[in-house]
Amino acid sequence: MPDEPWLSSPASSELELNTDLLGEVLREYRRANKINQADLAQLLHLDQSYVSKIETGKRRVTDIEMLLRIAQQLNISPARLGLSDELLRPVAEPSDSRLVGDVDPVAVSQEKWRRTRRALNRSRRELAQRAADLYQPDVRVGDLTFLALPQWTPERPIPLDDIRLEWSDNPPPVSITGSEPEAAATLPLRAPGKSFPRYTSAVRYLDPPKLFENRTSYRLLDVDLRDDPRMTFGLAAYFDKLDLAEAIAHEMALAAEQPGKKLDWGELPLRALIGDPFDMERRYIIPAIETLTLRWNRETGEATFLLHWRDPAKVATSAGIYGLIPAGEFQPSTVATHDRENDFSLWRSMVREYSEEILGDPERDGSAGEPLVYEDWQLYKDLERARQDGRVTPYCLGIGLDTLTLTATILTVVVFDDDAFDELFGDAVSVNSEGSLVSSSDVVNVTDGLRFDKDNVTRLLRDEPVASPGACILRRAFDARERLLS
Repeated sequence: MPDEPWLSSPASSELELNTDLLGEVLREYRRANKINQADLAQLLHLDQSYVSKIETGKRRVTDIEMLLRIAQQLNISPARLGLSDELLRPVAEPSDSRLVGDVDPVAVSQEKWRRTRRALNRSRRELAQRAADLYQPDVRVGDLTFLALPQWTPERPIPLDDIRLEWSDNPPPVSITGSEPEAAATLPLRAPGKSFPRYTSAVRYLDPPKLFENRTSYRLLDVDLRDDPRMTFGLAAYFDKLDLAEAIAHEMALAAEQPGKKLDWGELPLRALIGDPFDMERRYIIPAIETLTLRWNRETGEATFLLHWRDPAKVATSAGIYGLIPAGEFQPSTVATHDRENDFSLWRSMVREYSEEILGDPERDGSAGEPLVYEDWQLYKDLERARQDGRVTPYCLGIGLDTLTLTATILTVVVFDDDAFDELFGDAVSVNSEGSLVSSSDVVNVTDGLRFDKDNVTRLLRDEPVASPGACILRRAFDARERLLS
């Protein structure tokens, strides 16, 4: 008997697909064509373990783009997978231009870019692993696809209030922005002979997710979390990060189009141009904050944690994989100058994400001008009171870089007494603007999450596509569980 699916989440869209058909179709195709599972995986450009999970029902595929690609690769009707045959058509029709015979080079360039972008979002976990092999072992965090320096990773969890945030009004300019000639392969044509100037311009016009706004963000300039923990920041814009981070990920997807081929730096000119990934004057390093939310029962000592699936139709980065919740960019809540200082707090940023991602409140996206008065905000007041009572305790585990995109994430944990969590988040939503909450398949309430135990943490990190920051947090938090849950 195959293992039963162990994770479940509510549907993140109104579309319901009969995805049970896919496993049966793949098995029939292998029998009819006398090929094994490894051959089929190579044909579909997927891991054999992933194909095996589809066939045994342990993995459900709900991404229409992926189902259509499988139908095309196997030359079968989309209807066999529960889709309309009308969906199988070119994304962009050729124009009437006669620039090169009957082919419009702009349409060809843009469609190739879209295909690579889809392949990137389907294969971020595998690509991150291949990117990790490019870096020295001494900056890698164990076997994870995460990079960090010793001064970025404290030996034990740091109470969040112990970290001193410093400010710089005049941060140094960067030398690499993603507009260099080395980025040419990642920038499709927007007109004959003219490419998009930046990667985010291509995303905006060719593959825009629902959430895609260029917001003022805090730029990391220096960090040392050892004896006197501190971080130094200035200002930048969110797209400053994406223009380079998503471009080098796209470059990696292009170089990895031949399965099994060992990558070298010669195929990755933009990544090679970056050089030292920790050099904060060479490129913009604009960190996100990701948080492990632990609901702890003091009497039994047991804890559970929240997991989040990021919907590719809703987000621009880390799509189609699992992450911890809440997670978000470290940025001001409004465009007002006052709030650059008012929001310059890791904790306040985390509280805003709790409000948006777990309670489903409207996102404070940085576009408004009305300041947020934290002292009058009921959720913030309740959380502060619970912190003073020792029922809510936030920690920092460090900071690091994802190997695929080289984006930075500040790693945090918040431990809630179970009664405090229930009081604060009794009205939690199961689906939010970026995806949906995930729980064990054997629980009724999705906000119950997963048990924070060795079996679940090991299984999640071994078998599931987990974003590298979340994987690092889970690994480090579980190792430090006696200190966190005491």
